Amino acid sequence: MNSPHKLTLWQGAALLATTLLGTGVFILPQLTIAQAGPFASWAWLLLTVLAIPVTFVFAALARVLPHAAGPAHFVGEAFGTIAGRVTGLMFVLVVPLGASAAMMMTYSFVAPLLSPWLGDLRYWQLPVELLFLLVLWLLNRRGVQLSAKLQLGLTLLIVAVVLAMFAAFALQSVQVAPPAIAIDFSSAGFTAALALGFWSFLGVEAMTHLAQDFRDPKRDLVPALLLGLLVVGCIYLGCAHLLQILAAPGEDLSMADGFNRLFGGGGYLLIGILGLCSGLATVNVYTASVARLCWSFSNNGVLPKAFQPLNQYQVPERALSSILLLMALVLCGAEWLDAGLPDLIGWVNGVFVLIYLASMCAALRLLPTKHRAVVWLSMLICLGLVWMLGTAMSYAVLLVLLTAPLLWWQQQWLRAKQQ
Repeated sequence: MNSPHKLTLWQGAALLATTLLGTGVFILPQLTIAQAGPFASWAWLLLTVLAIPVTFVFAALARVLPHAAGPAHFVGEAFGTIAGRVTGLMFVLVVPLGASAAMMMTYSFVAPLLSPWLGDLRYWQLPVELLFLLVLWLLNRRGVQLSAKLQLGLTLLIVAVVLAMFAAFALQSVQVAPPAIAIDFSSAGFTAALALGFWSFLGVEAMTHLAQDFRDPKRDLVPALLLGLLVVGCIYLGCAHLLQILAAPGEDLSMADGFNRLFGGGGYLLIGILGLCSGLATVNVYTASVARLCWSFSNNGVLPKAFQPLNQYQVPERALSSILLLMALVLCGAEWLDAGLPDLIGWVNGVFVLIYLASMCAALRLLPTKHRAVVWLSMLICLGLVWMLGTAMSYAVLLVLLTAPLLWWQQQWLRAKQQ
C-alpha cells in the first residue's frame, strides 16, 4: 500500500506516545498508588525499564520486515502461515474489546462535564461512546498522517500540563502533607500495580502495522518507538511521584484533584478535555492498525475480498468501517450485559501478552544473532507477565483453541479446491 502521506520520526514517536498515554495517563497513577502505596513509583520505573527491550525487538522486526500485518507477519515468517494467521486474528478479535474498554474510560472523563446539561448520565453513556466512534471514522478515512499531526500536538500538550504541575509545585508555597507512616512492602500490591500499569504500555505492537507509513522505516522506526516509550514512562513515573507528594496520608488523590490543589481550580475541565482527546487517540491508532491488518488478510485470502479496495487516501475504508461497527456492537453488548471493566482489561492484557511472546519467539529466527541477548531477555519478560496475569490468560488461550483449528481446516479446504 503505497501512500503519498508518510510519517516522520517525530510524528511516529507522537503516535506511540499518545497510544500509550491514552486513557490511563490521568487514571492509572492514582490506581497504582492505591495498590502499591509509596512503592507505586518503583512499579512504573520497573515497567518502563522492562518495556525497553520488548519495544526494541518490535522496532527491529518492523525495520527488517515492514508489513501491514505487523506481528502476524513476523510469526508467520518464523513459524508458518497458520501460526501467523492465528496471531493476526487474535489481534483483530481483541481490539474491539480493548477499544470498548478505552471508550468506557474516556467517557468517565467527560461525564462530569456533561452532567450539568444531560442530568442522569447512565442513559447517555452508550450514545456518547458511539459518537466517539463516528469521530474516529472521520479521522481515519483520510489517512494516518492527519491523525499523527493532531496527536503530536496532543502529546506536547499533555507533557506541558504535567511539567506545569511540577513547576507549580517547585515554585509555589504548597502545603505538603507530613510524611506517611512507613508501609511494609507488599508483593501482592506491587504485582497488582504492575498488572494495572501494563495496560498503559499496550500499543508498541500496533505501531509495527504502520511501518510502511514511515518515510524511512529502517532509519526512523527504532528511535521513534524508543523515544515515544521513554516519554511515556517519564510522564507516568512523574505523575505517580507527584500524587504521592501532594496527598495526605491515606488520601486518594486524583490528577484532577492534584491540579486543583496546585492551581486553585480548573482541574476537572482541563483533565477532562485531555482525557477525552487522549482516549480517542488511543483507539485511533488501534483502529488504523487493525484496518490495515484486515486489508492484508483480505489480500492473502484469509478474510473476504470485500476488504481489499482502498479509497482516494489509500485507506482500506471498508475494513475501517467494519472494525468500527464491530466496536459499536461490543459497546452495545457490554451495555446490555453490564460487563465489568476490570475483567475486560484483564482479558485484553492476556491476549496482548501472548502476541508479544509469539513475536519474541519469532525474533529468535528472524533477527540477526547480535540481537539474541535482548530477544531472550524480552521473552523472559513476557513469560513473567503471563505468570502475573494468571487466570486472565484464559481468554487468550480460548482464542487460540478456536482459531487454530478453523484456520487449519480453511487451509486444507483451499488445497483440496486447487487440486
